[in-house]
Amino acid sequence: MGLLVLVRNVLLALCLFLVLGFLYYSAWKLHLLRWEDSKYDKLGFLLNLDSKLPPELASRYANFSEGVCKPGYASALMTVIFPKFSKPAPMFLDDSFRRWARIRDFVPPFGIKGQDNLIKAILSATKDYRLTPALDSLSCRRCIIVGNGGVLANKSLGLKIDDYDVVVRLNSAPVKGFEKDVGGKTTLRITYPEGAIQKMEQYEKDSLFVLAGFKWQDFKWLKYIVYKEKVSASDGFWKSVATRVPREPHEIRILNPYFIQEAAFSFIGLPFNNGLMGRGSWTHNIQREKEFLRKLVKARVITDLTSGI
Repeated sequence: MGLLVLVRNVLLALCLFLVLGFLYYSAWKLHLLRWEDSKYDKLGFLLNLDSKLPPELASRYANFSEGVCKPGYASALMTVIFPKFSKPAPMFLDDSFRRWARIRDFVPPFGIKGQDNLIKAILSATKDYRLTPALDSLSCRRCIIVGNGGVLANKSLGLKIDDYDVVVRLNSAPVKGFEKDVGGKTTLRITYPEGAIQKMEQYEKDSLFVLAGFKWQDFKWLKYIVYKEKVSASDGFWKSVATRVPREPHEIRILNPYFIQEAAFSFIGLPFNNGLMGRGSWTHNIQREKEFLRKLVKARVITDLTSGI
């Protein structure tokens, strides 16, 4: 009987030893895997940004000459440097906006909570939710975002900028009188009430006016603009706003808050704070935004046409 007990104890000790050994080995392997996977930072971005595509994608675009539009190239490159990248949402809000769970439960700028009636009223007047028919018909579109910094001064890049299919400008960045450096073409002007151009003569011809709504007042303001109603100065704006925009309703869009949400939380890594603005160091947040833009510029996903990056 004593021998059986001894054998049982030995077997139990051996099993325990094997279990501990297995756990130690597993932890060691996980450590190695984590070390090998360190090519990505904590947000999931590739650390070594050399703008190279995997061989199978590189061969797909090998025959495209420099400057030619490459269908799917930007998305493919973005997926390489940020594997979590996806674009499962339309660029602008359309009449299906209530079905988007990702934006329905967040207040502006990360969602549309509390804005349903205003947005419905706006979209019932604008009716168009895409780019222009001419741009939508293109199988590939070359896009450029022109920043508001002074880095373009005396660079004579206007013609090169105008050569892009889609030229995006922000807020009240001037064009008239600076065409030689910044170009004269504007496809989209993305802004909010306090950032919108206030002088009618400074608006470009044939551009789409796109609202990036950061607060509930912004959607109320856009409704005034779309229906050509009088803008109330008592709606809580922090500075004077445009009282009129020389665009017909079908030339007005609302930027999908999904992309503001993704840029803030997934790309830049701002604190979530239950989907509310206002938490964290403003300076620290700006530094994160600049670092994110540096990554995209270094990987040649976007062209650096802004100052201070």
